[in-house]
Amino acid sequence: MAKSFSSILCVLIFASLSVLGCRHSAGDGGLTKIVFQADWYPQPEHGGFYTALAKGYYRDEGLDMTILPGGPYISVEKQVSAGSAQFGMGSSDKVLESNAEGQTLVAVAATMQHDPQGIMVRKDSPIHTFADLNGHSIAIKVGESTWFEFVVKRFQLNNVHVVPSMMNVANFVADPQYIQQAFATSEPFFAHQAGVETRILLVSDAGYSPYRVMYTTREYVQKHPEIVAKFVRASLKGWKDYLNDPTAAHGMIAKLNPALNAEWMQFTWQQLRDGHFVAGEDPSDAQLGQMDPKRWTTMYEQLVDLKVISKPFNPTIAYTLQFLQPQ
Repeated sequence: MAKSFSSILCVLIFASLSVLGCRHSAGDGGLTKIVFQADWYPQPEHGGFYTALAKGYYRDEGLDMTILPGGPYISVEKQVSAGSAQFGMGSSDKVLESNAEGQTLVAVAATMQHDPQGIMVRKDSPIHTFADLNGHSIAIKVGESTWFEFVVKRFQLNNVHVVPSMMNVANFVADPQYIQQAFATSEPFFAHQAGVETRILLVSDAGYSPYRVMYTTREYVQKHPEIVAKFVRASLKGWKDYLNDPTAAHGMIAKLNPALNAEWMQFTWQQLRDGHFVAGEDPSDAQLGQMDPKRWTTMYEQLVDLKVISKPFNPTIAYTLQFLQPQ
């Protein structure tokens, strides 16, 4: 990337403050102000939310929406639990883990049916399955990768060496043997730009398949179900539009995050579509936003088996289907 981390962060903070100042000015016509905490800086993986914002879908529902950028030092779960944001985005396994820790988070809709997270290797690598990772070093985001604990246990990876992920592809490009955690929607683009073709072993193919979700707290659902319903409706409408045409979202994202370029955003959008990450395999988009209780139960049982959850609880407290239209 052309800009340093610190300079990008300064631009994003300035942009966020500008948005906040604008969205919280007087004369909003009685709209209900809500804050949505993103899990990272503005990017195409957030495209549905920015589409809904750009096209006025939240405003049409009577909501004055502010999207706050995330980053490496922001805990979305803690922001929502503390009431600093009414809604947040994350993964269903993290929502379950947060409930195990005493937070009252509840997922209200799926943002993605499949997680684009995985392990990236070179296209000509002899590694074709997770079992092939034994005997290799892998760059992982240490302390935040429950999915990797699952992979290690399921495939009996007794001889892997974990090194901290550097959050870029520099080492991957420099070292043909380098293996790293990656998102199918992002890192392969930068490797390709550097002349290196890749393959991704998706974690969901290993049997660990969290949803990407939007969530709030149980208290907020109980007190403001009508606001939650409006937020979910507008967001899913935005995601449906984004999959058909990303123009509105990408225009807004590019202004908020100048580190992105049009080619990168187009790559991510295409991967989201081709990989069926957002809407699932049903071409009718009937799966958009939907959540299956069986998948939540399976995820809960996997976390218990990994001892990530040590005190049992009913996993149904971590999600609700009341704001989703039956399919």
